[in-house]
Amino acid sequence: MTGIVDYNAGNIKSVERALAYLKAPYVLSKNPKDLENVDRIIFPGVGEAAYAMQQLKESGFDSFLKDWVKSKKKLLGICLGAQIIFDESEESNTKCLGLVPGVIRHFETLWKERGPNEDECRESALLHNALKVPHMGWNDVTFCNGGTKLVEGVADKTDFYFVHSYVIQPDSPEVIKGYAHYGTMVPAIVEQDNISACQFHPEKSGKPGLAILRNYVLPDLTADSKGGAQC
Repeated sequence: MTGIVDYNAGNIKSVERALAYLKAPYVLSKNPKDLENVDRIIFPGVGEAAYAMQQLKESGFDSFLKDWVKSKKKLLGICLGAQIIFDESEESNTKCLGLVPGVIRHFETLWKERGPNEDECRESALLHNALKVPHMGWNDVTFCNGGTKLVEGVADKTDFYFVHSYVIQPDSPEVIKGYAHYGTMVPAIVEQDNISACQFHPEKSGKPGLAILRNYVLPDLTADSKGGAQC
């Protein structure tokens, strides 16, 4: 059984439709107690980090999710849910859940730090003018660091649907299992122990996205994961 966290900051309906299509049983709740006995949790999210953290604290999901991860149970973050599992976000300087070491930074911040020399400054200016924020639309994802069972049956460099202005920056590059490019390297799939996260929206990414969700919510159907390049 899969639990879906409803904290007034999630793309809930799309996730529900995807699980219904997969015929995967789930429980959706605003109350942490209702999810205590599920096997795995999906932690979706859209919107602003500070508001999301406020909602998590008011509902009790902040402490629930920390205890859940400590108990070695499976958690999948999606989009904003993939970001606020880290320590801190530049968005309103928000302290986040701290489940995975790292920070969340705005695209503009990363682009401005590309380097001091003339060539890199020129490249940065070109990128700044050509690329829009948020990063919105389809982008291909390259698997790396041995891959993950989440992408079993999905081809390397498959396109997924992104909508985000902030970028995951893990302390450890080894937790990055897939990345895209958008003026900088964008960690797209992160995995540490029992925690997985997708910066893109698998529930809005057609058949490849459904395959990722199937691999997570119906793990008995998933074979051993394939390897990938190093990031």
